[in-house]
Parts: sequence; C-alpha cells; structure tokens
Amino acid sequence: MTASTARRTPAPHEVPLGEEDAMRARLYGLIAHLLAAPPDTAMLADLARLAGDASDLGRPLGVMAEMARECVPDALSPNEQASDRLAREYHDLFIGLGRGELLPYASYYLTGFLNEKPLARLRARMKELGIERDPSVREPEDHMAAILDMMAGLIVGRFGSPADLATQKTFFTAHLADWGPYFFRDLEKAQAAHFYAPLGTLGRVFLGIEQSAFEMVD
Repeated sequence: MTASTARRTPAPHEVPLGEEDAMRARLYGLIAHLLAAPPDTAMLADLARLAGDASDLGRPLGVMAEMARECVPDALSPNEQASDRLAREYHDLFIGLGRGELLPYASYYLTGFLNEKPLARLRARMKELGIERDPSVREPEDHMAAILDMMAGLIVGRFGSPADLATQKTFFTAHLADWGPYFFRDLEKAQAAHFYAPLGTLGRVFLGIEQSAFEMVD
C-alpha cells in the first residue's frame, strides 16, 4: 500500500505555505507514510535525523528517532535484522494471518464492520474536493494512512489550491475526529507495538492539537 489512495490532480497550484502549515502537513504525511507500510532504510534515515524535545509532540518524535538510529547506525550500513523486525511488527499490527491486531479503517471503528457508511461518505467528499482514488492502491479509502495523507494534500494544495481552514476543519471533523484518537490510543498500547507505540502517542497528541485549533475556526 502506498501512503495514499488519493491521486494528484493534473495541475495543482503551487502556493508557498507558512511555517506552521508546512509543519502540519509534514506531520500528517509522516504518520500517514508509517501507517501505509513499514519504514524502509531511507525513511529510517530521515527519522534518525529528527530531534525530539520536551514538548508533547517532541517526546514521541525523539523516541522514534532514537529507535530509527538503532535500526540504521549509518546511512551505508542498515541493520537488516532491525528492518526485518519492523516489517514483522507492521505485519502483526495491521495485516496478520487473516487480520492484524488493529484494523485502521474508519468504517470498522465507527460501525464495527468494513466498507460501511463512513467509507461512502468519504468517497462522496473526495468527489466534491476533486480527490481521485489511485487505482494502484487496493486498500479502501478510509484507511487511516489515506485519510491523513488527504489532510496533508489539502493543506499543501496537492488537489488544487490549498484548502482554507474551514474546508480542512470540515474534512477533519467528518472523517478523523470521531475515530482517530481511539485508533491511536489502541496503537499506543497494542501488544505487537514497539516502534509503533510512540507513533500512536504522536498521532493521538497531534490530532488533539488539531482538534483544539479547529474549534477556534468559525
């Protein structure tokens, strides 16, 4: 699975972003990428260069960066054993034999079943926003990785002009707010989660910050 079921429109408008919006888009994209597939060596090298801090967002980022440095001690000598361990962890969490420990779909979290009304509502909203499904991706569009990637795309203007905050809020409220925090809490405490546990913390904290910010948008 790629990081998104969504496809770039033919001619997006390139508009410079402010620092805060650029950071938001990077975080949405980072979390989406790691939920879409286990990190490869290049992704681990990027994570290893991150610097955490004492903030609620900085702490889990710092933990993930340290884990990444253990997996890739230097750019030319990846730790294959550690990379295999991450691939197994991802498999156990999200794929499994029959199913993984977690099912990262809006339909499942909101109804208990896959491919239900939350997916239909998301597809309708995607059509309104001009977001096309990537035909190479087999996962339903309501996979957490895809929805986060769509949020990143709305912020940066990947599907046309960058979406205003009201449009972002509408999308976030309709397709993330009701289930995203529960998914990330489950990821934090999943039995199979080691590398992915701090990603759960990062996602939970980040969505909480986004929710609080959107509450101030008229």
